[in-house]
Amino acid sequence: MAKVLGLGGVFFKASDPKALADWYARVLGFKIEDWGGAVFEPSKKPFTGNWSPFPADTRYFEPSAAPFMVNFVVDDLEGVLAKAAAAGVEPTGRQDEGYGKFAWLVDPEGLKIELWQPAE
Repeated sequence: MAKVLGLGGVFFKASDPKALADWYARVLGFKIEDWGGAVFEPSKKPFTGNWSPFPADTRYFEPSAAPFMVNFVVDDLEGVLAKAAAAGVEPTGRQDEGYGKFAWLVDPEGLKIELWQPAE
């Protein structure tokens, strides 16, 4: 049966793509390729991502005004947040759930980023 296998990428416009890529490299440790984006190696965990529409009036993406949010799976939330703090970026919030730990950052374009360390 023909079906979608998972998320193939996130593509979006930015006012200064190079500066934004540099921020993601500095703050979140992305390895930016020559073509300007990052490729994530497959995780050992059987997880390829989520796709989830939210109601138009959701406040979950605040303080961003963007109509979407990007969630990144991390292996060490505290380590990622320490790297971000060293770059002068503090989380806008944190939350622990039964299925993992979360923290949120806002990038220079105003996009809310959700960091998720899945529970073991």
